[in-house]
Amino acid sequence: MRLSDLIEGGGIAAQTTVPDIDITGLTADSRDVRPGFLFAALPGAKTDGCAYIDEAIAKGAVAVLAPPTVSAQDLDDRIALVSDPAPRRRLALLAAQFHQGQPDTIAAVTGTNGKTSVTHFVYQIWQKLGHRSAALGTLGVIAPGRESGAGLTTPDPVRLHDCLAELKQDGIGHLAIEASSHGLDQHRLDGVHIAAAAFTNLSRDHLDYHETMDAYLESKLRLFTELLRDGGTAVVDADSEQYDRIAEIVRDRGLHMLTYGRERGDIRCTQAVAAGDAWSLNIKAFETKYKTDFALPGAYQIDNALCALALAVACGAAAHTVVPLLSRLTGVPGRMQLAGRRGNGAAVIVDYAHTPDALSSALQAARPYAANRLVVIFGCGGDRDPGKRVEMGAAAARFADSVIVTDDNPRNEDPASIRTQAMEGCPEAVEIGDRGEAIRTGVAMLQDGDLLLVAGKGHEQGQTIGDETFPFDDVTVARAAIATQNGAAA
Repeated sequence: MRLSDLIEGGGIAAQTTVPDIDITGLTADSRDVRPGFLFAALPGAKTDGCAYIDEAIAKGAVAVLAPPTVSAQDLDDRIALVSDPAPRRRLALLAAQFHQGQPDTIAAVTGTNGKTSVTHFVYQIWQKLGHRSAALGTLGVIAPGRESGAGLTTPDPVRLHDCLAELKQDGIGHLAIEASSHGLDQHRLDGVHIAAAAFTNLSRDHLDYHETMDAYLESKLRLFTELLRDGGTAVVDADSEQYDRIAEIVRDRGLHMLTYGRERGDIRCTQAVAAGDAWSLNIKAFETKYKTDFALPGAYQIDNALCALALAVACGAAAHTVVPLLSRLTGVPGRMQLAGRRGNGAAVIVDYAHTPDALSSALQAARPYAANRLVVIFGCGGDRDPGKRVEMGAAAARFADSVIVTDDNPRNEDPASIRTQAMEGCPEAVEIGDRGEAIRTGVAMLQDGDLLLVAGKGHEQGQTIGDETFPFDDVTVARAAIATQNGAAA
């Protein structure tokens, strides 16, 4: 693609030194540069992409996107410079123009908790309605015949727009995508044509990055203030604290809004009755009443299902066709996933809960299924908001009968220090640093009627210690421990 076409299609003016040259690819990683590429020199928290401009040019870059601190005089006169004070946004718009092609209907979901479940539910609903659909987020790309494996919740814009174009080429017409606060703040979703956007909830997370809850909220609200297309629909929990703020944005932009909730909303659950491992739900969608079953544990999953229902309706589905499908939804790997049962009937569940609010919700969801003790194993991630560690410990102490504190992904922090901070909230907890040993100990201590919740990593297939990620899967380790105990009992 010619550089001039690439820039003109980006939607906002840019200063450039043009020779008008052919661009064969885009990247913000100098290691991935190939001849004919445009290299995006992006500022970062740890490294500045401008330091790698010479390396990129040596590898064949013919154009550089950079902030105004870089001038044409700094470059070889054969290299085109695209200057932009917001280079991250510019890269996303260039990626959208370069790759071109997106699914016709895209729904995005933001919020602290529930994004993965909601997108997966919407994907399932669309599939059952006969649409060729996909989900993209923490679990990677989920589509018929295509599963890419886990990655970032919101991929970088070049990978994202490349993926969107591939999905379009594969005939995918409907896509549900997770919109993380990092992704929104770093403009990774700019250039995506979002028809409907949902906000689930807000609780403490990622304050190592955003620093304050206000900044955290503002990053999520970009989905509604800037990215949801004109005439699009905002889907909002009418019972949430953020409802009034988002409603104001909707009014100011002239958007549509569809609400859901328990107490109020266009779509609401008027009654939820536990029925064994499932729920019997009374739902009122607009003025019509429905009854349906819902087979997943945890009251919070009902909220996720309502959000998915509202998103499907916002994207054109009829409520009366969607509500019956709630009974056929299946859970997401690593979300309240039953790993197995001991011979004495004690159950082991694995969940991704890694925030104080999510851990509280998961434990409360698990409580009705514990005839005896509720045991939890959890840890806290390193190089992440340290302020939530004591809060997670307090949540564990409040809602569980027995607590084991272990390592999560310590990354480049001292694991023992992380555990010490977590145990300030649960001083009676048992401390076992090795996560595998913690799980084996937890499974071994289970008695008839006990339930063990292994929290924090969910679907993750590795444990990051230092700069290295080692293979590790909570479900696999738990199942091996269960097999050992069942064999010993036999």
